[in-house]
Amino acid sequence: MNRQKDEAYMSMAFALAEKARGRTSPNPMVGAVIVKNDRIVGWGYHEQAGKPHAEIIALKHAADKVRGATLYVTLEPCVHYGRTPPCIDRLLQSGLSRIVIASRDPNPLVDGQGIKRLRQAGLSVTTGILEHLNQKLNEAHIKYITKKMPFVTLKAAASLDGKIASATGDSRWISSPASREYAHFLREENDAVMVGSGTVIKDDPLLTVRHGRRPGKKIARVIIDSRLRIPLSARLLRAPLGGPVIIFTGANAPEFKVRALARDAVEVVTDGRNERFGLERVLRELGRREISSVLVEGGSALLSSFLDQKLADKAVIFLAPRLIGGRSSPGLFGGRGADKIADGLQLKKPAYFNLEGDIIIEGYF
Repeated sequence: MNRQKDEAYMSMAFALAEKARGRTSPNPMVGAVIVKNDRIVGWGYHEQAGKPHAEIIALKHAADKVRGATLYVTLEPCVHYGRTPPCIDRLLQSGLSRIVIASRDPNPLVDGQGIKRLRQAGLSVTTGILEHLNQKLNEAHIKYITKKMPFVTLKAAASLDGKIASATGDSRWISSPASREYAHFLREENDAVMVGSGTVIKDDPLLTVRHGRRPGKKIARVIIDSRLRIPLSARLLRAPLGGPVIIFTGANAPEFKVRALARDAVEVVTDGRNERFGLERVLRELGRREISSVLVEGGSALLSSFLDQKLADKAVIFLAPRLIGGRSSPGLFGGRGADKIADGLQLKKPAYFNLEGDIIIEGYF
C-alpha cells in the first residue's frame, strides 16, 4: 500500500464530490474512483438525493474491469434503505479486492456498519485517508444528520467601521458587484435563506438564487416575523418559482393575514402560546423539513439573536473599504454584547480573501 498514491486518488474522488455542491441535500456529497493496475477504470459522484450513489456510478463505469480493483470513496458506503438501496450489497458482489474510505458516515444508521461488513467479507479496508476534507465538505450534513438541525451560516456586509447602513437607512450597495455575486453563490450552496421581517419591509427582497452557475435553483425562503408584519404585496410572495416561503410567527399574528398568506401557498408556522417563535425551535422545525443548511442574511437584530443564543456555526463577513460613520448608523451586531473584550466571540479557523477590494472573512464559532 502506498499512502501517497492513496491520497492522490482520494483527492480525485473529493474533486468529483465537490461537483455536486448545493445539490445533494439532505444527503452528503460523495465521490468515488476505481483504480486497477494504476489506471482509473471507473468514477462517479452522487448528483442529488434520489439518484444513484457515487460507488454505484463508479462500478457501472468500470464494468468488467472491477474484479481485483481498488475503490476510493470519500464516505463510508451505506448499509440501509433510503431513497436508494444500500450500496454495501453491490460492493460485496462486485469483485473489488480493496476499499479505501476517507471518513466514517456519522449517520446513526451507518456509523461503522459498512466498514464492519466489508471487513467481515474479507476485503482489505483502509480508512482515514484525507478524512479532514470530508469534515469540511460535508460540514452541514454532519450537523444535520447527528442533531437534526440545519447548519447555520451568518452572512453580512459592513463598512470598515462596522456599519451595515447609513443613518438614513441606505444600504445599497456596501459591497462590490463581485461580492454580491459571491453572496448568490452562498445561497446556492444552502437549502434555505433566512431574514427578519424588518429586512422584507425595508428592502423587499426576492431572496432567490441568481448565480450564473445555477440561476434556477429553488431554496426555502424563511422569514422570522413575530407579529406577521410583512406586507401581502412583498415581492418574495409573488415569486413562487424561487422556492417555498416559510414564515415563523407568534401567537398574536393577525388571523386574516395567516389566511391570506395560506391562499398564496405560504406556510405560516405559528407558536400558539408565545409572542415569538424561538430560534432553536425554528431550526428544529426546519430540520424536520429536511433543510440541512441555512444562510442567515440579517438584519442586525436577527444576526445578533443567533449570536446571543449561540445557534450559529459559521460566519461570512464582507468588509468593504469604505467608512460610513454616524452615531445612529446601525452596526453589524447588537444584542447583549460582551462585558469584556476577552469575552467576545472569536472566529475559529478564519480564512480571508479579496473580491474587488472587499475583504471576505470566513470562520467558525
